Amino acid sequence: MDSYWAAAVWSILPTVVICVIFWFVLRSILRFDRTERRVYARIEAEERAKRGLPPLADAADAAPGAATSAD
Repeated sequence: MDSYWAAAVWSILPTVVICVIFWFVLRSILRFDRTERRVYARIEAEERAKRGLPPLADAADAAPGAATSAD
C-alpha cells in the first residue's frame, strides 16, 4: 500500500510543480506591468509639470464614452 501512495504522489508532483512555476511567472509579469505603468505615469506627470501643462484626468474620467454631451 505504501508504494501505491508513493506512485500517486510522484505522478501528481510534476503537474503541481508546473502549476507553481506558471503561477510564479504570471505573477511576476503582472507585477512588472503594474510597476511599469506606475513609473511611466510618474515620469509623464513630471514631464507635463516641467512644460506647465495640467495633470491628466483619472483613467475613469478619461475613458472613451464616459463624456456626456449637453444636448
